[in-house]
Amino acid sequence: MKPEIWNQLKNITAGELSKALKNDQWFERASGGSALVYKKGSRWVSIHSHPSKTYGPSQLRDLFKDIGWTEPDLKRLKLIK
Repeated sequence: MKPEIWNQLKNITAGELSKALKNDQWFERASGGSALVYKKGSRWVSIHSHPSKTYGPSQLRDLFKDIGWTEPDLKRLKLIK
């Protein structure tokens, strides 16, 4: 992840990520404890939801890879400028 992108994403919370997933038409399918599971088409993704906690760079990179978001997607969803 480029440093300028990371600087914009380093404070993203699980709540903000969840909102972005819903805005990208992912549907919450199940939840258990601190895990939220989303589905879009045949893709599934699970995120750990601790409302005020942020994600580390490697965890965010892996989440975005699993979700399939690219830099243009992050801009479209207003997660970065």
